[in-house]
Formats: sequence, C-alpha cells, structure tokens
Amino acid sequence: MDAAGFSFGAIVFLIAIALAFDFLNGFHDAANSIATIVSTRVLRPHYAVAWAAFFNFVAFLVFGLQRREHTIGTRRDRAVASSITT
Repeated sequence: MDAAGFSFGAIVFLIAIALAFDFLNGFHDAANSIATIVSTRVLRPHYAVAWAAFFNFVAFLVFGLQRREHTIGTRRDRAVASSITT
C-alpha cells in the first residue's frame, strides 16, 4: 500500500470516528433536554420524547448544515489574528 492509499484510509477512518462521536453526543443532548422537561413536570415522558423528536427534526430542516461554514471562518480569523499579533 502506498502513502496516498494509507492517508486516504486514515482520513476516512477519522471522519467516521468524528461522525460517530457527533451522533452519540446528540443522544446525550436529547436525553438531557427530555430529563429536564420531565423532572420539572412540564410534560409527561411520552409527550417530552415526541416534542424533542419533532423539534430535532424541524431544526435540521430549518437550519441545515451551516455550522461548518461558521467554524472554518472562525479558524481563519484566529489564524489571521495570531499572525498579526506575533
């Protein structure tokens, strides 16, 4: 296996790990929001799960995938700012 094949495999593996982490982290966020709503007795558990599922789906449709553009812009701004200050 040449170096390019190894690099591509490593990149694919790292992207898969990052996506898996992001997917699993979403479970924790949803569980925390549902637990807060249920423990304060705002909604019953079944309604809280339906509420969270609905708004997670709607948020994806409304906001899309714009986070990446924001992060790249922030990193570039930091790089420019650090090169100016040093």
